[in-house]
Amino acid sequence: MKKLISLLYIFGSTLWVSAQKTPNILYILSDDQAWTDYGFMGHPQIKTPHLDKLANESVLFERGYVPTALCRPSLVTLISGQYAHKHGVTGNDPSPKRYQPKKVYDQARAQLISYLDRADTLPDLLGEKGYLSHQSGKWWEGNFKHGGFTHGMTRGFPQLGGRHGDDGLKIGREGLQPIEEFVDYSMKEKKPFFLWYGVFLPHTPHNPPERLLKPYKDLGLPLPIAKYYANCTWFDETCGQLIDILEKRNLRDDTLIVYVTDNGWINRTDKSAYAPRSKQTPFEGGIRTPIMFSWPNGNLKNGKRKDVVSSIDLFPTVLAATGAHTPKDLPGLNLLENLKNEKVIKRKGIFGESFAHDIADIENPEDSLLFRWTIEGKWKLLLTYDGEVNRYKTTHPREEKRPQLFNLLKDPNEENNLAEQNPGVVAKLVANIDNWWPVKERKVVKKWE
Repeated sequence: MKKLISLLYIFGSTLWVSAQKTPNILYILSDDQAWTDYGFMGHPQIKTPHLDKLANESVLFERGYVPTALCRPSLVTLISGQYAHKHGVTGNDPSPKRYQPKKVYDQARAQLISYLDRADTLPDLLGEKGYLSHQSGKWWEGNFKHGGFTHGMTRGFPQLGGRHGDDGLKIGREGLQPIEEFVDYSMKEKKPFFLWYGVFLPHTPHNPPERLLKPYKDLGLPLPIAKYYANCTWFDETCGQLIDILEKRNLRDDTLIVYVTDNGWINRTDKSAYAPRSKQTPFEGGIRTPIMFSWPNGNLKNGKRKDVVSSIDLFPTVLAATGAHTPKDLPGLNLLENLKNEKVIKRKGIFGESFAHDIADIENPEDSLLFRWTIEGKWKLLLTYDGEVNRYKTTHPREEKRPQLFNLLKDPNEENNLAEQNPGVVAKLVANIDNWWPVKERKVVKKWE
């Protein structure tokens, strides 16, 4: 009798699994937005009603992070599941100082792009499961096909405007028709799809429609702040339109929506530019982001989570949700079971790295290395290195050359360096960083005596 029951259970489970639809995947990627700048994250002025609704329908990790606070390496991490020091795209451009003349510079740029031709990308692996995929928005890696996408908007370098998105950057700001047409095509072909919505918002230019800008100007805010806030609302509005495309086609319940930003942003009050300790930097203003997973038919336990997660985890999690092949030795964690059962994620911590905007040597990431960091529980340790900075020198003053240790729960603005008072914690976290990615000792600027 027990054997019969077991067989019936296995048979029933098999039927249940086979009845589950493979989810469509939608990546919503904000561009240059602070982790605080949403209604659902408690901002008192910025209005984001559509993302607020999505947050209520999601597993929301309020303590999400990206390993690298610069758009290009951050996006390559999302598409490849690897850290920047591994995939090699550590900055936005080869250093104009190092790579001259123009022919040499162009060859270096082409070499960076070629990484994705050799890598197992998310579109590649989903394609093995029959997925169609569409790229829109920010995309630095040449034509969309370099990432394994079957469809897309970006023509890519060396074509005109192909540095970081060209035609793809029109998405959102000029409507969503290319995405709508792709979704309809996927439905006609009866295939699941992967959508990369890397919209160029709230990124500069901060030029929102007057109807969105006026309410913020009426608050008496400095004009650069009002424009940035309105761009956040403009981005939110496009997210509502995007989700509406799914809902009108009865696709929302069978779509896993993943939300993350590429890197942080703190707007200056005097102009539309980022303030210190935000974009490009390893401080909370540069690397922290909310991360959301929403899948109505995925049996997720929606709600806010206290776990610390990284965008490096998205790659294996999505592969698990779709049943796609997962490469061995991925550095990220598969969070799928945690999304379903609310168990605390078990890990030693998350890790990250900061490099100069301009890559000093595309063969050697350490030449551009500025910081390595880890977060474990309440602690964050930041180690400083002497990598070469070409442009954007003022972004990386590196005045404190010794280890920096912060209690993020008590000091989220990272104002009090507690390293000297906690040498044991520093030693433990330094060891964890070295085990994660060992670098040459000569690159360390100075340690605590």
